[in-house]
Amino acid sequence: MSGHSKWANIKHKKERSDAKKGKAFTKIGRELALAIRQGGPDPDKNSKLKDAIAKAKANNMPNDTIKRSISKAIGEGNQDNYEEFLYEGHGPHGVACIVEVRTDNRNRAAAYIRHAFDKYGGSLGTTGCVSFMFERKGVIIIENKEEIDEDTLMMEALEGGAQDFIAEEEFFEVLTEVADFSNVREALEQKGYEFLEVSLQRIPSTYVKLNEEDQKLMEKLIDNLEDSDDVQNIYHNWEL
Repeated sequence: MSGHSKWANIKHKKERSDAKKGKAFTKIGRELALAIRQGGPDPDKNSKLKDAIAKAKANNMPNDTIKRSISKAIGEGNQDNYEEFLYEGHGPHGVACIVEVRTDNRNRAAAYIRHAFDKYGGSLGTTGCVSFMFERKGVIIIENKEEIDEDTLMMEALEGGAQDFIAEEEFFEVLTEVADFSNVREALEQKGYEFLEVSLQRIPSTYVKLNEEDQKLMEKLIDNLEDSDDVQNIYHNWEL
């Protein structure tokens, strides 16, 4: 395997404040809306929507909130017109960064992201300048509980179509090809497993270590980007 997922690299930031959770729910709501717009409101016929719902549940998004987001997305009064695109660039000391954006105002998002990179020692680059250093994978994280047998989980994951299985002290990490992600998630879901994380991610092939000063700048850059509702995901190859 070329590298661990975002979870393994920044799992210490998983615990969010109420404000962070609110922003996470807003971003997942946009993901639900876009999935519905692209494939319709029936999860049984729209695997992208089903994956988004699973992601919402993994992030402890209340069922009522999920239902409201879906109802809003399919309602006649919904005029949101979100589009998705990527920004690529470098953070402090050349850290490779990819910012996934989902927004209804491209100019607003672009200005915010450019300002954040400039402010915290980074620079935006051209399309493709760092994406070759990342590989897109499906990532499923399951808490390492006493009642879960590692060998059984590994066998069920691989039989379901998973590409790789990694056992850590606190969690198990299942990696899939993008095309197999929904099938693997559904197979494990049917076995009764609950997920801490379920998403498509961009996993770096190599990592960069930073000194203390650059670490502080990188943390500020990530926090600043995460504060934007337009920014859906941030991927980097900083080894914490």
